[in-house]
Amino acid sequence: MDIITLGETMVLFTPNKAGMLRYMDQYSAQIGGSESNVAIGLTRLGHKVGWISRLGSDEFGYKILQFLRGEGVDLNEVKFDHENPTGIYFKEMLNSEEVRVQYFRKNSAASYMKPDDLNEEYIASAKILHISGITPVLSKGCYETILKAIEIAKNNGLKVVFDPNLRKTLCSEQKSKDILLEISSLADIVLPGKGEGQFLTGEAKPERIANALHEYGSSGVVIKLGEEGAYFSFEGNDGYVPAHPVKQVVDPVGAGDGFATGVLSGLLDGLNIKSAVRRGTVIGSLVTMVQGDIEGLPDRKRLEGITNYLKHEDVAR
Repeated sequence: MDIITLGETMVLFTPNKAGMLRYMDQYSAQIGGSESNVAIGLTRLGHKVGWISRLGSDEFGYKILQFLRGEGVDLNEVKFDHENPTGIYFKEMLNSEEVRVQYFRKNSAASYMKPDDLNEEYIASAKILHISGITPVLSKGCYETILKAIEIAKNNGLKVVFDPNLRKTLCSEQKSKDILLEISSLADIVLPGKGEGQFLTGEAKPERIANALHEYGSSGVVIKLGEEGAYFSFEGNDGYVPAHPVKQVVDPVGAGDGFATGVLSGLLDGLNIKSAVRRGTVIGSLVTMVQGDIEGLPDRKRLEGITNYLKHEDVAR
């Protein structure tokens, strides 16, 4: 394995038109989850990725399993729960610039993950452990599972990459802050958005956010700045990378996972940090131009075509 990731994936229902959900009567069903989004993005780029989770023994769980298997993600450590359901959520497209997400995940199968679910040999086979801040705030068991996964990774020489992915509705702000800072202190690389960085550190400028996270223990920090691109501070190197231009944002949800996909892929390919972050901005932008969390994630051929175009400013033929 190149990367192991773990977390909850749910079935996503998206209305077929814009407006408040109360007026909707037709939906498309997709899947979505931060960690599995990254897993899909990386497998499309040719990397070997394993995803660990629990799914309800229901049609939604089988839909997720079937989809991820079709994308080439390794699912050998996914467990089915016969008592608790697969979570679902709804995306409310009020207009082209305003999107709301409503989750129905309380007592979901994934929230019952526990440290005993982890196979140390499986995790040890990888180079990187990717985790997000969503999973540890789902339940005490999930929190303990994430800490155990980090411990296994550290004991076996894996790099730990952490995307805070702040979700204020899942628990109190203070609890979220405490947990996310604790995991940041254990991670080798942290990938916060600017707002998340400010929430965690109290600092507003990217350089100060990065310095604060370095003080907590992270050797690498990459901060997503949206339309302004990204800032990185990584093993003594730092700088800004401009955003990849987007003519029209269709759906902003999932852009951060696309960014993480690009950075992780770049590091696995041996790119320097600036080039890896550049890849992250490109893939993040592609996700925003397509409806759905994972539909805009490119394969290797498309990514290379876009990067060649950026280098030569010519039409890819």
